[in-house]
Amino acid sequence: MSTQQAMCRDCFAIFKAAPRCPECRSPRILAHAELTTLTIAHMDCDAFYASVEKRDNPAIRDKPVIIGGGHRGVVSTACYIARIKGVHSAMPMFKALKLCPEAVVIKPRMSAYVEVSAQIRAFMAELTPAIEPLSLDEAFLDLTGTEKLHGAPPAVMMGRLVKRMEDELGISGSIGLSHNKFLAKLASDLDKPKGFSIIGKAETESFLMPLPIKKIWGAGKVMQASLQKDGIRTFADLRRRNRKTLVDRYGTMGDRLWHLSRGEDYRNINASTAVKSISKETTFNDDIKDPDILDGYIWRLSEQVSDRAKTKGQMGKVVTLKVKQSNFKSLTRRITLTDPTQVADVIYSHAKPLLQSVIDKAPFRLIGVGISTLTKAAESHSFASFLDPDASKREQVERAADQIKQKFGKDAIRKGRSLR
Repeated sequence: MSTQQAMCRDCFAIFKAAPRCPECRSPRILAHAELTTLTIAHMDCDAFYASVEKRDNPAIRDKPVIIGGGHRGVVSTACYIARIKGVHSAMPMFKALKLCPEAVVIKPRMSAYVEVSAQIRAFMAELTPAIEPLSLDEAFLDLTGTEKLHGAPPAVMMGRLVKRMEDELGISGSIGLSHNKFLAKLASDLDKPKGFSIIGKAETESFLMPLPIKKIWGAGKVMQASLQKDGIRTFADLRRRNRKTLVDRYGTMGDRLWHLSRGEDYRNINASTAVKSISKETTFNDDIKDPDILDGYIWRLSEQVSDRAKTKGQMGKVVTLKVKQSNFKSLTRRITLTDPTQVADVIYSHAKPLLQSVIDKAPFRLIGVGISTLTKAAESHSFASFLDPDASKREQVERAADQIKQKFGKDAIRKGRSLR
């Protein structure tokens, strides 16, 4: 008889491994020898942006959906129907539409995604305070010591988490459970969508050895190319390399590679990890050099950054403008404010002169606006500048407009410059 423990994915009963759950007879069984002892989890929503759009518009539920914008833009994410056709994140839109011409293309609605993300984060916070978000749709959780509090092992709590997400929010997620962050993140990607995978301590080495180096989290294309050039294509190849050799060749990354090839990751889950910046950019269908048209984009991007900052309760003290020329060369300009802000009018008023400083480099194929050096917003804080006596009035007008948009929709009130 098997000594493995098992968990029912439907009723979350724990029992000795069997073909079906003895409680509800479900065949959806997760069995593993270390099922009830592993405490480090990674939750990754399944095609998050696309899932939110399908939830909010049932008419597109069974259609391929691509979140992105413009013929020359890139794919933010794609649903699994579109992925079957070969569409993937960061792919140029024109390539994605060649692969899947029947796709429904939707521009990102960041405010909607942020709202759902906050709801998921609140669910997680009921399980453990040790949460390290990586983005809106994924996070690490350390559930060490929570079994007595919840009366169930971490595997059960994570199973309940994704079920609650589906039942209450209509969003599915995949779980990875292991003994460190690297392996938990690796596990969460093994069986998407709606997966739950475990990598135990006993099987770590045998599991890793045949994997390709592209599975190394944090090793980009340049690093992968260097490794392959040196004859390192799998974890087994890495493990055969001497630690000093890897450090001499790749520096601190070489030391990390040596540890990861052995399944070792000593990083703690950092619950204090904060968002470092808020930005929004757009890629044009055709290169643009008209200052008035570019100014309109600056305003709309400033509004979108402001909306996200308000949703997150953040203010930024540095305003950044990014443009990309026809030859793909990127230019970035920044200005530090006297006081941090989340107000669109303030962001725009500082991004506009930054644009003027590079307008002679036009035409541009991409433009972006962002804020950084973030702090928590405080309603009592005055965002007005003493050098601009009208700033306070404009801020009051903007916040009144926010209330109107919240009640009647984002298009209920618009500034003339947004129509450029």
